[in-house]
Amino acid sequence: MAKSLGIFVTTEACMPHLMGITKAAKSKGANIKIFFTWKATNLSKDPAFAELCEIADDVSICVDSYQKQGYSVDDVPAGLTPQKMATQAQHGIIIEDFDCYLSL
Repeated sequence: MAKSLGIFVTTEACMPHLMGITKAAKSKGANIKIFFTWKATNLSKDPAFAELCEIADDVSICVDSYQKQGYSVDDVPAGLTPQKMATQAQHGIIIEDFDCYLSL
Protein backbone atom coordinates (compact mmCIF):
# COMPACT_ATOMS: atom_id res chain seq x y z
CA MET A 1 0.00 0.00 0.00
CA ALA A 2 1.24 3.48 -0.86
CA LYS A 3 2.16 5.90 1.87
CA SER A 4 0.17 9.04 2.41
CA LEU A 5 1.53 12.55 2.79
CA GLY A 6 -0.38 15.47 4.23
CA ILE A 7 1.03 18.91 3.50
CA PHE A 8 0.02 21.93 5.59
CA VAL A 9 0.90 25.15 3.76
CA THR A 10 1.06 28.50 5.58
CA THR A 11 3.55 30.51 3.53
CA GLU A 12 3.21 31.90 0.03
CA ALA A 13 6.89 31.56 -0.85
CA CYS A 14 6.89 27.83 -1.55
CA MET A 15 4.99 26.97 -4.76
CA PRO A 16 8.01 25.60 -6.69
CA HIS A 17 9.05 23.52 -3.68
CA LEU A 18 5.46 22.33 -3.11
CA MET A 19 5.12 21.29 -6.76
CA GLY A 20 8.40 19.38 -6.60
CA ILE A 21 7.47 17.54 -3.41
CA THR A 22 4.02 16.68 -4.73
CA LYS A 23 5.31 15.39 -8.05
CA ALA A 24 8.03 13.33 -6.37
CA ALA A 25 5.66 11.79 -3.83
CA LYS A 26 3.06 10.98 -6.50
CA SER A 27 5.75 9.31 -8.63
CA LYS A 28 6.32 6.98 -5.67
CA GLY A 29 2.60 6.18 -5.39
CA ALA A 30 1.81 8.32 -2.35
CA ASN A 31 -1.66 9.67 -1.59
CA ILE A 32 -1.28 13.46 -1.22
CA LYS A 33 -3.56 15.85 0.65
CA ILE A 34 -2.68 19.56 0.72
CA PHE A 35 -4.33 22.17 2.93
CA PHE A 36 -3.63 25.89 2.47
CA THR A 37 -4.18 28.38 5.27
CA TRP A 38 -3.43 31.99 6.17
CA LYS A 39 -1.12 33.76 3.63
CA ALA A 40 -0.72 30.53 1.66
CA THR A 41 -4.27 30.96 0.38
CA ASN A 42 -2.77 33.58 -1.96
CA LEU A 43 -1.13 30.67 -3.79
CA SER A 44 -4.58 29.75 -5.09
CA LYS A 45 -4.07 32.60 -7.58
CA ASP A 46 -0.73 31.24 -8.77
CA PRO A 47 -0.91 29.87 -12.35
CA ALA A 48 0.52 26.54 -11.08
CA PHE A 49 -2.29 26.05 -8.54
CA ALA A 50 -4.71 24.34 -10.95
CA GLU A 51 -1.95 21.95 -12.03
CA LEU A 52 -1.17 21.18 -8.39
CA CYS A 53 -4.85 20.34 -7.85
CA GLU A 54 -4.66 17.86 -10.73
CA ILE A 55 -1.55 16.15 -9.37
CA ALA A 56 -2.50 15.91 -5.69
CA ASP A 57 -5.31 13.63 -4.54
CA ASP A 58 -7.01 16.26 -2.39
CA VAL A 59 -6.48 20.00 -2.14
CA SER A 60 -8.46 22.39 0.02
CA ILE A 61 -8.06 25.87 1.44
CA CYS A 62 -9.17 27.53 4.66
CA VAL A 63 -12.11 29.68 3.60
CA ASP A 64 -11.73 31.95 6.64
CA SER A 65 -8.09 32.67 5.76
CA TYR A 66 -9.05 33.13 2.12
CA GLN A 67 -11.55 35.81 3.11
CA LYS A 68 -9.04 37.47 5.43
CA GLN A 69 -6.67 37.77 2.47
CA GLY A 70 -9.36 39.80 0.69
CA TYR A 71 -11.01 37.18 -1.53
CA SER A 72 -14.70 36.41 -1.83
CA VAL A 73 -15.93 32.89 -1.02
CA ASP A 74 -17.73 33.03 -4.36
CA ASP A 75 -14.35 33.30 -6.11
CA VAL A 76 -13.50 29.59 -6.10
CA PRO A 77 -9.95 29.09 -7.38
CA ALA A 78 -9.37 27.11 -10.58
CA GLY A 79 -8.89 23.46 -9.70
CA LEU A 80 -11.15 23.52 -6.63
CA THR A 81 -14.85 22.98 -6.05
CA PRO A 82 -16.88 25.01 -3.54
CA GLN A 83 -16.74 22.02 -1.15
CA LYS A 84 -12.94 22.36 -1.01
CA MET A 85 -13.31 25.87 0.44
CA ALA A 86 -13.15 24.37 3.90
CA THR A 87 -12.35 24.78 7.58
CA GLN A 88 -9.35 23.91 9.72
CA ALA A 89 -10.91 20.45 10.14
CA GLN A 90 -9.02 19.58 6.93
CA HIS A 91 -5.79 20.19 8.82
CA GLY A 92 -7.00 17.83 11.52
CA ILE A 93 -7.60 15.12 8.92
CA ILE A 94 -4.00 15.43 7.77
CA ILE A 95 -2.73 15.10 11.34
CA GLU A 96 -4.95 12.14 12.17
CA ASP A 97 -5.17 10.14 8.97
CA PHE A 98 -1.94 10.59 7.01
CA ASP A 99 1.30 8.64 7.48
CA CYS A 100 3.57 11.63 6.95
CA TYR A 101 3.08 15.31 7.73
CA LEU A 102 4.91 18.24 6.20
CA SER A 103 4.47 21.89 7.05
CA LEU A 104 5.60 24.59 4.63
